[in-house]
Formats: sequence, structure tokens, C-alpha cells
Amino acid sequence: MSFSIYDASIPPTLRTLDSLSKILDKAVKHAEESKIPLSDLLEARFAADMFPFTRQVQVVSDTAKGLAARLAGIDPPSFPDTETTFPDLQARLAKTIAFVKGVAPEKIQGAETRSITIKFPQGEMSFTGKDFVTFFALPNLYFHAATAYDLLRHKGVPIGKRDFLGAE
Repeated sequence: MSFSIYDASIPPTLRTLDSLSKILDKAVKHAEESKIPLSDLLEARFAADMFPFTRQVQVVSDTAKGLAARLAGIDPPSFPDTETTFPDLQARLAKTIAFVKGVAPEKIQGAETRSITIKFPQGEMSFTGKDFVTFFALPNLYFHAATAYDLLRHKGVPIGKRDFLGAE
């Protein structure tokens, strides 16, 4: 069996979502033990013009469901960005994981050559499925997951590289 676009995209996406979920659990535990207000973590950002922690997690979710849906040739589900608590963020990650797991591998078969166009308010970007995964979706997923991780680490949450990578 050959290595497919499904293999290159869906398992790493699920692992990243699972790792982020576990990191959120560690953040809550740390905040409770250290008497840090959870809002300090949820609102954390490195610069005034960057997304806060909560939005980083939302973008990870959006990227993951968009990756799976676009490769399968379906519309991604829309989740409103209303999360304000760690349980809200965990619920969003759980919905995202369920959606991504629900996209059957055969729906993605042959997607490496599928034309994928993403529309933004300022324009659109078009890719082959392979380029979408390798040059847009996975880098975007990892960027926002790493930023969420870094924000928590900066706030003192005791997490490390193994937590990010999802090592058991």
C-alpha cells in the first residue's frame, strides 16, 4: 500500500488536535494549582496585533475541518467563534475531531490533484490538493497550534515538546 494524501494529512491533523486538547487540560490544572485566573491564559497574546490564545485554538479547529472537508470535496462545517472558556474550547476541539474522523479515506482518495480554491475577503487562493496540504493547511495548522502552545508555555504552564508532538 502506498502513502496517500489521506495518510499525509488526516492522521497528523488528528494528532495535533488531540495534543492540543491534552495541553488545554494541563493549562487548566496548572491554573488551578497556581491560582492563576483562567482568563489570563485565555486572553494571552504576545503582541497587541496578534490573535489571543482562544482565537489560536479556533483557527486550529477551522484549519483542521477545512483541510478534511476541502480534500473530500465538501463544505467544511461552520462553527461560530463563541468560545470563552476552556470547556468551550474542549467542546470545539471534540466536534472538530469527530468531523475529521468522519471523513472517510475513500472521499479523499485522489485529492492530490483536486483543484481547491479558498475564498477570503481580500481574494482567493487556488491549489492542487497536494499543494493545499503541504504549503497551506498543515503549515497553518502547526503555526496556530504552536502559537497556542507557546502562549501557555510563556504563561508558565509546564508543557514541553513531547506534549506538542503528542508523544505517549
